[in-house]
Amino acid sequence: MSYFSSLDISASGLTAQRLRMDLISQNIANANTTRTEDGTPYRRKVLVFQQRGGDRPFSSYLTEASKSIIGTGGVRVLRIAEDQSPLKKIYDPGNPDADKDGYVLMPNVDITAEMVNMISATRSYEANVSALNATKNMAMKALEIGR
Repeated sequence: MSYFSSLDISASGLTAQRLRMDLISQNIANANTTRTEDGTPYRRKVLVFQQRGGDRPFSSYLTEASKSIIGTGGVRVLRIAEDQSPLKKIYDPGNPDADKDGYVLMPNVDITAEMVNMISATRSYEANVSALNATKNMAMKALEIGR
């Protein structure tokens, strides 16, 4: 495994977690949006991650660690999906989006769950930064050997 492969893997994790944080921020910002462009309440969006480099199990990478196959590792965002859980229904007869019974369909965004997801994304981002720094430090130590 080369240093550049390690850097590429960490960079893919950083990119994926940054996009995850952006999407969580979008969900929080739209927690009270009752009408989108298509006239329906906002639906929570989630990322679907996929391992980069094929369908090989992680154990195969461990057994063949001396080969350069890990260069295709990392993570990528497969797609952004809408959460299909039911929308919240609240009684608010004064709302312009209320139905004839006075109920308004609200987005399926749970602020508490989004904040927990944001903390998780932040920790994952920090872990990738630590891995990136460790790789960088190993490269610097290898260069010092030649002095």
